[in-house]
Amino acid sequence: MSMNGAEAFVATLRACGVDTCFANPGTSEMQLVAAVDRQDGMRAVLGLFEGVVTGAADGYARMAGKPAVTLLHLGPGLANGLANLHNARRAASPVINMVGDHATYHLHYNAPLTSDAAGVARPMSDWVRVAHSPRDLAQAGAEAHLAAMTYPGQVATVIVPADHAWSEGSAPVAPRVLPASPRAPAEAVTEAAEALRHAEGPCALFLGGRALRADALDLAGRIAAATGAKLVAETFPARVERGAGRVAVERLPYFPEQGADYLAAYRTIVFCGCEPPVAFFAYPGKPSELAPPEARLVRLASLREDAHAALADLAAVLEAPTEPAGRAVRAVPELADPERLDPLSIGAVVADLMPDNAIVTDEGLTASATLYAATAGAAPHDWLVITGGAIGQGLPLATGAAVACPDRRVIALQADGSGLYTCQALWTMARERLDVTVIVLNNASYAILNIELMRVGVRNAGPKALSMLSLADPVPDWCSLARGFGMGSEQVRDVSSLRAALAGALSRKGPFLIEAML
Repeated sequence: MSMNGAEAFVATLRACGVDTCFANPGTSEMQLVAAVDRQDGMRAVLGLFEGVVTGAADGYARMAGKPAVTLLHLGPGLANGLANLHNARRAASPVINMVGDHATYHLHYNAPLTSDAAGVARPMSDWVRVAHSPRDLAQAGAEAHLAAMTYPGQVATVIVPADHAWSEGSAPVAPRVLPASPRAPAEAVTEAAEALRHAEGPCALFLGGRALRADALDLAGRIAAATGAKLVAETFPARVERGAGRVAVERLPYFPEQGADYLAAYRTIVFCGCEPPVAFFAYPGKPSELAPPEARLVRLASLREDAHAALADLAAVLEAPTEPAGRAVRAVPELADPERLDPLSIGAVVADLMPDNAIVTDEGLTASATLYAATAGAAPHDWLVITGGAIGQGLPLATGAAVACPDRRVIALQADGSGLYTCQALWTMARERLDVTVIVLNNASYAILNIELMRVGVRNAGPKALSMLSLADPVPDWCSLARGFGMGSEQVRDVSSLRAALAGALSRKGPFLIEAML
């Protein structure tokens, strides 16, 4: 049966296994809207801002292990979503973007929304393709899926001219065969084994990407049992499978002097699924590289090489024991002040009440390290972190994770300032009736920026500077925001109130927001 280009494109994506479309379309995408509507098995999820759409596609990909497709409106709509595509690219998430464009014959008129859509896409995409004809659209869809699924995942963008979408005479094409994941060379495994066996002083196994999944961490724990290596995670991992019974891994601290101090004792560091750490920002008089200069650095596997296979090969060469070292035990932190609401007490309550197999999205920023440490002994769960530093990722990430895993509870730990970038995600949570419990940490400030102001050497900041870092006068009312978007909410100011609100939210279906006043 003959189809128009949009129908053939969407049918090809569906044949590739893509079953979810996060959308914020406009006029040039109406044929794509209709094609999604006609495609059996394709779910459509509307976001009120493109940054919600792209961030949700990231969260979906991290949990589903496959791409959703986004639907975006020309170059400007794509531009609105670029920040969270940057985060998705840093997370190595498989994402497919379909971006409408003007009809090819209309471009030379330079209408108001005309832009270089492909040029907008390239900085935040791993792969970009402009469809050349109606029949080429389906081909582009199959190629985009192949690009997105290139291990461990990529951002692939297809620009869809409107006339190619509405023209008849196309047909879907068969999915491409996905290649095997690239393996680390045998020489890298041998070098890593030799370095750990003969390390002069303390050694560490530094993990990122797919090396932080539970099965890979089991292998890392076995390697630690054989060599005494310390397990360390990159500061901003895309996904860590953690909690009681799983092999525990500490995250490298965010601030560079703390990260450098953390690593200072290690004379041998083997990297798997990531590269040696660098400071997030440059600071006057401080180095960018965090590993000690005298340490031996060995790359076992890069982000683009199969981390699980590399760890399995290394464990075999080392003849590692079958039982890993360092399994986390069930524990909840004790509180010196049982009623004071702060990041530690919030983490303790979450650790105590978190259900099995929950998903936690963490955009706590200044509170993130405390929240992560406090929940180390919670029930088994997945922890998703802002990866690229473009804030406004947390709420969309939770939205996408909940769509991908409807049978799992999502808990979004959200700083107030960054949450305001994409608060429209609350509406999507409400509309889709997603099982997301949002905890907003409201300190009425961009607290991380107040810290950074001092760290870069600014002294005696005046009222204009400080006003740009404050959310006071007026303090945003998150409970009212949530209710305005159709979601239930409650404000809490002490630990007992938080515990009651969280227990209630977790006991019922659907989304709920808790505003924790710090």
